Amino acid sequence: MRVVIVTESFPPDVNGVAHCALQTARHLVDRGHAPVVVAPATAGDEPDDRAPCPVVRVPSLPLPGYPQVRVALPSRRVTAAIAEHRADLVHLASPFVLGVRGMATASRLGLPAVAVYQTDLAGYARTYMGAGEAAAWRRIRSVHSAADLTLAPSGAARNDLRAHGIPRVKLWPRGVDTVRFRPGLRDEALRRELAPNGELLVGYVGRLAPEKQVELLAGTSTLPGVRVIVVGDGPSRPNLEQAMPGAVFLGRRTGDELARIFASLDVFAHTGPFETFCQTVQEAMASGIPVVAPAVGGPLDLVVHGRTGFLVPPRDAAAVRDAVRSLAADPGLRASYGAAGRAMVEGRTWAAVGDQLIGHYADVLTGRRTAVAA
Repeated sequence: MRVVIVTESFPPDVNGVAHCALQTARHLVDRGHAPVVVAPATAGDEPDDRAPCPVVRVPSLPLPGYPQVRVALPSRRVTAAIAEHRADLVHLASPFVLGVRGMATASRLGLPAVAVYQTDLAGYARTYMGAGEAAAWRRIRSVHSAADLTLAPSGAARNDLRAHGIPRVKLWPRGVDTVRFRPGLRDEALRRELAPNGELLVGYVGRLAPEKQVELLAGTSTLPGVRVIVVGDGPSRPNLEQAMPGAVFLGRRTGDELARIFASLDVFAHTGPFETFCQTVQEAMASGIPVVAPAVGGPLDLVVHGRTGFLVPPRDAAAVRDAVRSLAADPGLRASYGAAGRAMVEGRTWAAVGDQLIGHYADVLTGRRTAVAA
């Protein structure tokens, strides 16, 4: 199968869309298929040796106020890449800018398209502009309604899409690397470095941006015997460092180093209310760490309240603090929740969900052939 993956982000970018697109391309290659990726150019257009297939880069500009995020510019390279690859199917990863052009090209060439919903753009519009939510949904609806199939990463995302009138929506979750992220990487030397007085380590991993609402951890960071560890970077970092002077900010960490940090935590806390899936929650569970997360969006599918962690009301700093306090007071509960979380995700490998994706592709192609035959 010849597939063109049109993605709004790709490594060396570090985010959920980029990671999922990379894993999808790898799995297609592993299964004997032929993918090509179309993605925005990076700041220096530096090559990334992790790419398992050809990558076509489209000119881009940094997002104003958030230079770590780049937005593609209109380009004929999308159409050229799809045509030159002689694609059987177009995969649109979190389509918004490039994805719109990819969808238009697929329609013009009569190619089937699978659109993967990954980013709560309407929520982001509300956060950054205080308005624009309706306009964001109009754009989401226009591209996803034109696709043969839309794949949602969680039950909450699927329900949201359907409620906004988007047809042909199915569930496709995300995988997790349970070999890389595992409890056995717990590092006592690292723990002593981060918590020299033996504090309980409560970690957040992700972008430091307004929509993530990491400032909700400020109360948690003042709990006696607790040290908050923040992994990631973004425009909110200076304000967060002021709001949480006792926290440790490690900046961006990836790969095996990130896995070691995860396994060395005692509790993982996520604060963002706009997660369509929340991969870092799944990585924490794979690392055997109990999770505190908002009871909204993707975490609803991942965290079993009272079994693998606590689901708390979104945007409620006191609820986050109280959940962490409960876990801090009970080492046995932390161990039980961590073990249950690891057991829950052990079968959620990228290979397993990648095969599910190929099954969705096959269904779309069969549906197209059946429609033509009729």
